[in-house]
Amino acid sequence: MTVLNETSNFVEPAPSALLLLGQGRDLASERGVECTGALPAPSDPDLVDRARAARAALGERAFVLGHHYQRDEVIDFADVTGDSFKLAQRAAARPEAEFVLFCGVHFMAESADILTADSQQVVLPDMAAGCSMADMAEISQVEEAWDVLADAGVAGDTVPVTYMNSSAAIKAFTGRHGGTVCTSSNAQVALRWAFDQVGGVDGTGKVLFMPDQHLGRNTAVNQLGLSLDDCVVFDPRKPNGGLTDAELRDARMILWRGHCSVHGRFSVQNVEAIRATAPDVNVMVHPECRHEVVAAADRVGSTEYIIKALDAAEPGSTWAIGTELNLVRRLAKAHPDKQVHYLDSTVCFCSTMNRIDLPHLVWAMESLAEGRVVNRIVVDADDAHWARVALDQMLALPGI
Repeated sequence: MTVLNETSNFVEPAPSALLLLGQGRDLASERGVECTGALPAPSDPDLVDRARAARAALGERAFVLGHHYQRDEVIDFADVTGDSFKLAQRAAARPEAEFVLFCGVHFMAESADILTADSQQVVLPDMAAGCSMADMAEISQVEEAWDVLADAGVAGDTVPVTYMNSSAAIKAFTGRHGGTVCTSSNAQVALRWAFDQVGGVDGTGKVLFMPDQHLGRNTAVNQLGLSLDDCVVFDPRKPNGGLTDAELRDARMILWRGHCSVHGRFSVQNVEAIRATAPDVNVMVHPECRHEVVAAADRVGSTEYIIKALDAAEPGSTWAIGTELNLVRRLAKAHPDKQVHYLDSTVCFCSTMNRIDLPHLVWAMESLAEGRVVNRIVVDADDAHWARVALDQMLALPGI
């Protein structure tokens, strides 16, 4: 069943396959879990009033960051919205703010702690707000993988590149080994720089790309001209990553076996279905989608790219967007003059992102207003140093 949103022409996907952690199985999904249900209803007016009062009490002492994937009732209280790195940068540009409340997930709050001043305290309203992709690369696994590369004789010709969606420990590993961080917007530039450190794209050097295999593969093949045969997937759950020494030596892109639980849901069947329904549709997806989905789409780009593309689109044009549903709903509401569809036919919120709800935000703000700092995110000093090295290398990339 679909539901027409009263505020726009957006058709709500069916709620029968809302993905939450740890409940049931769906073998057709990369994530492998499924449950029935829906998100909680919007919070009652009393809670909204409490949020307003707590925010007013904190005043300039607090700076509230809202990631694009947050639900509307949280975004309503954000001082600025954006993607993860943009938000961390905005926090660093507000040194007068004593508290930074990051309405996002854990790795984002870590980045904010790394980039902000020591005098600032970063708070994550719900410590359970993690990231399934970031959790797919644990530091012990990555260190073991590097030993595998060393044993195969290729570590010296390999540069690590980690996606922003990774823990501070993984960013620090990358910094210690001469690599860089990237975002979905600058992955091409970051990969080209990494290859240049070991002989160039046309050479024999390698990149270890973590933790999202799809962003790494899509960037290497679609933007740098490498082939799918140049890419291998390192599975940390298998001996030697599931690869032979010869496969590691022949590879150019060593992709970590990780993915986004939301973007991994989209399929070529979704693209074919929307084209059958709306032949003039523009299909636009995030590069965290699988390679075959990216190949079937009309446009591919980061969250900021998707937002700007909708802003610039012709009135009356039709779009199907493959990214997180909260953002797609917000874009549809902001563009009532365009037909905006969600690419999947069933609901797929980022369940970990949605752990940040208004009750948690109110609790965090009221606690700070009462003088109690809760859920502070503090990155180990050594990890923070080396993660900052990797982040600074990203900021020094040409064109960034």
